[in-house]
Amino acid sequence: MDTATTPEPSSPKTRSKARTIGRRAFLVSSVVIAGGVAFGYYTVKKPHLNPLRDQLGPDEATFNPWVKISPKGITLITPHADIGQGVASMQAALIAEEMDLDFGQFEISQGTPSAAYYNTALAGETVPFLRNDHGIVAESVRTIADAMVKVMGMQSTGGSSSTIDSFVKLRTAGAVARETLKEAAFKRTGIPVRDLRTASGAVILPDATKIPYTQLAGDAAKLSPVTDVVLRDPSQWRLIGKKMERLDIVPKSTGTLTYGIDLDFKGMLYAAVKVSPRIGAARLGYDASKAKAMRGVKAILEIPNGVAVIADNTWRAFQAADAITFTWGKAPYPPDQDAHWAEVGRSFTKERLDKEWRHEGDVDRALSGAKVIEAEYRAPYVAHQPLEPLSAVIKVTDGRADLWTASQAPGIAQQKAAEVTGLPLENVHVYNQYAGGSFGHRLEFDHVKLAAEIGRQMKGQVIKMTFSREEDFTHDYPRQIAMARPRGTVKNGRVETCDLHIAAVSAARSYMSRLGTSIPGADLMLAAGAWDLPYKIPNFRVTTYAVPELAPVSSWRSVGPSTSAFFADCFLDELIHAAGADPMEERLRLTDDPEARRVLETVARMSNWGSSLGPNRGRGVAFATTLGTPVAEVVEVWNTPDGIQIEKVYVAAEVGRIVDPVNFENHVQGGVVWGLGHAMNCEITYADGMIQQPNYHVHEAMRLRQCPEIIVKGIETSAEIRGIGEPPVPPAAPALANAIFAATGKRIREMPFNKHINFV
Repeated sequence: MDTATTPEPSSPKTRSKARTIGRRAFLVSSVVIAGGVAFGYYTVKKPHLNPLRDQLGPDEATFNPWVKISPKGITLITPHADIGQGVASMQAALIAEEMDLDFGQFEISQGTPSAAYYNTALAGETVPFLRNDHGIVAESVRTIADAMVKVMGMQSTGGSSSTIDSFVKLRTAGAVARETLKEAAFKRTGIPVRDLRTASGAVILPDATKIPYTQLAGDAAKLSPVTDVVLRDPSQWRLIGKKMERLDIVPKSTGTLTYGIDLDFKGMLYAAVKVSPRIGAARLGYDASKAKAMRGVKAILEIPNGVAVIADNTWRAFQAADAITFTWGKAPYPPDQDAHWAEVGRSFTKERLDKEWRHEGDVDRALSGAKVIEAEYRAPYVAHQPLEPLSAVIKVTDGRADLWTASQAPGIAQQKAAEVTGLPLENVHVYNQYAGGSFGHRLEFDHVKLAAEIGRQMKGQVIKMTFSREEDFTHDYPRQIAMARPRGTVKNGRVETCDLHIAAVSAARSYMSRLGTSIPGADLMLAAGAWDLPYKIPNFRVTTYAVPELAPVSSWRSVGPSTSAFFADCFLDELIHAAGADPMEERLRLTDDPEARRVLETVARMSNWGSSLGPNRGRGVAFATTLGTPVAEVVEVWNTPDGIQIEKVYVAAEVGRIVDPVNFENHVQGGVVWGLGHAMNCEITYADGMIQQPNYHVHEAMRLRQCPEIIVKGIETSAEIRGIGEPPVPPAAPALANAIFAATGKRIREMPFNKHINFV
């Protein structure tokens, strides 16, 4: 089975019942306002056109945007970008479950950018309501946000939303295909549909005769899809919840999977770029005389804020680009790191108040009459650093552009390529590719704009543009820089007051500014991971402050909670220890949310909390709800004579339903390693306006020898489907910091931790 087909250079009922407009009262006079434009009820309900219909050949059938059948084979469209998290297999499995297909009976394609692939789950975490708030106001705002996403046709992969978006939608797509194929078999044989069944890619007649789906393609193409379908009971599932081999495992293991960076077309030329290392600064001058004379160099082009070298292979393009000397303009942000921190520190003011997200009890009164515990926490910029650097292949002609790249937002990539080339949007064709990691990096589009500019200047030529590792690091938009100044009190062995003040640069505002727009109101991500703590602290307040943009930033795996959960949970741990309480018992006493209690109790049992670990060892616990998924983690460390050794990590997560247990466990383990490694060792700093960490040797995450045993438990009691790609990340840092305190008595309030303690 080909799981990574690449084109040549020239070349109904889909929403979850839990998320449909009809589930909630559609208020505001049946009108939704999006971007200042009013959309009526029927506009919201109207389905998007099926993009596959324009691609059909003779005897080919499509029933919805996710399934295409021809006499030669079956293609399932998996539009969520596979950036290493396995969503191509997940999407295919959901369709195949209801369509009665076996792995090996179909090919997959990421399809073309289309509003039909809008992400139904994208809006869920953008509304300022707690996860368990199902009041009429909260539900109505969620309805409006959902409608806006649909009307705008927002296709995106991120926010741990792929499974949430796909779980009902793609099973329904498979069921529609199955029932329509049975209808086609009825038209051919006269046997009533009720007497037909399906299995392994075929309709089966009462006498056990099998008609393969591919033989019914021509008949099905003449029918309207059967959309009145019933999804199967979980007891009938063959794939969902069972261990499965991901479609990309064999090609990845054998080195045969084609990533975006691997593409190779006949006659292709290769490009390397040098863009101002002071992000957004101008190119004032350059000397390319040495580069022009180097072997293999075909051309040197001026591009926005830099130059591109075109050569006969990538290495020669890199070498020539390094031979060019430049004069760069000044950075449009403070040049040095200390100035960045100073600006964050100056942001705890009324003038920069973003929002008071939560206020219970009387915080000011509680703080005025008791011994106040205070602290300052810091979280630095960190890089995305995927193993595969950014790349794109482009061919531009007078009337068409073809673009091959790996993007989490292919519609935006298409739009940006159209803007640069001056072509109509419909004349720009994007072929999304497998990505060797992303962590939010491929939500950005600068590489697409640069590739499009190169293609515009070299019309008719296929060009492959690749960022060097150093270019990828130094032109990253890193995770937001953030600081917290919390205060609190304890009384009678209990936590009484927690007053969290968080100042951070907004990743959402930074990203939207690059799209030429803005976000209305406060940024929920500044508070996420803190304001949604499931604790009934008598006096509890969470306030955020918007730091004016310094260096541009972007979404990094788990976004706001990657910093705010560290601040919130570690300070809560400080308060609990000041009260003389047990960290797990006090969290459980404070917890008023059943799901949070469930994951905390589960991880306590898993880790045998309360038992002795022996001398120089300690446990730390942390909890965070990230993008709707509650996760609790316990870290065990050993304080050796040479430094801290992380021995075990226990993780419990409430996800509602696990599609693939193997991939689930790997996801959680990967998230823990990611969160621990960056907390231990990583930061991005600026000097003279330039990033000082251009490669892995100075932005080193966890080493293999440091990786602990990670024990995972998925809980499936919630009625809601949850994502798991990002939620294991936020609790990792605070659980580690809390464990270090338990083992050493040293409270670490700043990432990376290696500034304050050694790791072995």
